[in-house]
Amino acid sequence: MDDLKFGTRDKRGNWTPHKPLEIAPFWTGKFSSMGAWLVGYIWPHNTIFMAVTLAYWFLVLPDFEVMKTFSWDWMLWLHAVNSAGIFLLYGSVELFYYVKRKQGTRFKYNHKFPAENPSDVFWFKSQNIDNFLRTFLISIPLWTLVESAVLWAFANGYGIWLSPEDHWLWLVVLVFLAPAIHEVHFFCIHWLIHQGALYRHIHSVHHNSINPSPWSSMSMHPVEATLFFAEMAWHLLIPSNPLVALFQLTSTAYGAIVGHIGFDKLEITEGQAMDSHAYTHYLHHKYFEVNYGGDGVIPLDKWFGTWHDGTKDADERMKERFRKKKERANARKAGQIAAE
Repeated sequence: MDDLKFGTRDKRGNWTPHKPLEIAPFWTGKFSSMGAWLVGYIWPHNTIFMAVTLAYWFLVLPDFEVMKTFSWDWMLWLHAVNSAGIFLLYGSVELFYYVKRKQGTRFKYNHKFPAENPSDVFWFKSQNIDNFLRTFLISIPLWTLVESAVLWAFANGYGIWLSPEDHWLWLVVLVFLAPAIHEVHFFCIHWLIHQGALYRHIHSVHHNSINPSPWSSMSMHPVEATLFFAEMAWHLLIPSNPLVALFQLTSTAYGAIVGHIGFDKLEITEGQAMDSHAYTHYLHHKYFEVNYGGDGVIPLDKWFGTWHDGTKDADERMKERFRKKKERANARKAGQIAAE
């Protein structure tokens, strides 16, 4: 496919889409585009995540009687399935688009590949090795622990467990609200770990990957990984069901790749490509202090002034915000010196 029909490439070879990012149309009054937005909301990502959730529900999870007691048997089984699932999904994208480079740099935001830039900030000076090891040694075990704890809680009657037969309508609504819950949770913890010492000691591990790739998706410090997967616990606080809670966690874990693919479109065949929805989070890795949340289902970035839609106007607003932030920091520093 000709990516220049959809975007532009600068002198360095970096690609930018023509179309700026937009928040959900019901916030802007663009109701004529609601149909297309709703299709994109459901397909393909959330449909895939629900299919994975159902596979876990019917083929992976043991009986709830078994999960009333913590046991290495079923917890290690969950861990093995989680590891295999991530290896297959993330590994397939990494293999085809980063190792074999199936579509070269077409639709790639940053024209370089991580393997081309060894750095001392990574284990073994390799972003790929570092991110892979952090994913499997840190994030997936913590994901499994959170998953096991919440399932144990449901099995033992903690939380408000609603039956699908009596509360099917609310549970369907809650499934549709799961991405909104994710955006709110992710924005809050993400903004928090960007502050001061929390960033230096925790979140900087993830931001070492300035040019993210699939294995960057879950390359995190243990504290960040725990906060990230703790999203599932919201379903112990609101009336819910373990299936919906599992969908929340599955879409969080498997969906982490969405913002780290590095390509705007993934070519499936010569004339067909799947939108990645990766641009929002790519801009966060590029500019650091923008787009803390998601794609604008709940547009907290828009409301708090940290939204970047990829346009030059957004660049100017960001630079102005940075300028004012620097002025405030200098004023505080001058005040401290004067006080001394």
